[in-house]
Amino acid sequence: MPGYRELDPARIVETAVTLHKRVAERFPASSLSRVAAELSSVARSADEVSLWLSRPILWVRISVGVAVAILAFLVFVALRVVRLDLTGAGFSETAQGVEAAVNNLVFVAIAIYFLVGIEARIKRARAIKELHVLRSMAHVVDMHQLTKDPERLTGANAGGDTASSPKRDMTPFQLTRYLDYSSELLAILSKIAAIYVQRFNDAEVLRAAGDIEDLTVGLSRNIWQKIMILDRTGGEAG
Repeated sequence: MPGYRELDPARIVETAVTLHKRVAERFPASSLSRVAAELSSVARSADEVSLWLSRPILWVRISVGVAVAILAFLVFVALRVVRLDLTGAGFSETAQGVEAAVNNLVFVAIAIYFLVGIEARIKRARAIKELHVLRSMAHVVDMHQLTKDPERLTGANAGGDTASSPKRDMTPFQLTRYLDYSSELLAILSKIAAIYVQRFNDAEVLRAAGDIEDLTVGLSRNIWQKIMILDRTGGEAG
């Protein structure tokens, strides 16, 4: 069971499910509630996928092991052949034989390096794919709060609404809760991204997860600026 030095994926799933219930109870017919439901599903999937990332892919390792063994055997045979061919040969023939052997060894070394990295590339591709989903969801959350303008509720909108203005049917208290839920959704997205890095140590995946964290922090900062406006103008924050 994870301690306090690492994230517990099960607790993140639990938090996501609880947040969905809170959003659904407060805004039952809202799109944000459906986004929260999708986040719960993504959190469960992240737990499963990150666990898969932490385990060896046996069929890949067995295949790579067999391929490396075959390459090593071919190198051994080739060196034996070169050695027999060079018996009694002159300097020129010996130099050519040695050069050919070195070229073969370099080629085999490159091939082995490529084969050994196959498992990491498969896992990296899967992790990056899942992180792209989190990035997209962060933008979806931001789109849902984009039109939630607190100044419209505070009387600071001197110009009035137009025919295409977004519908304003929330009280200051409701808008505060809506924005707060949006910020919590972004925070959970950031923690889900951290799960992948926690269970799969890869530089490219770490950068992608870091980018998601930066994105969610930036979006959440904008949301909290709106909440602060509501607080300053007397909006309840219960």
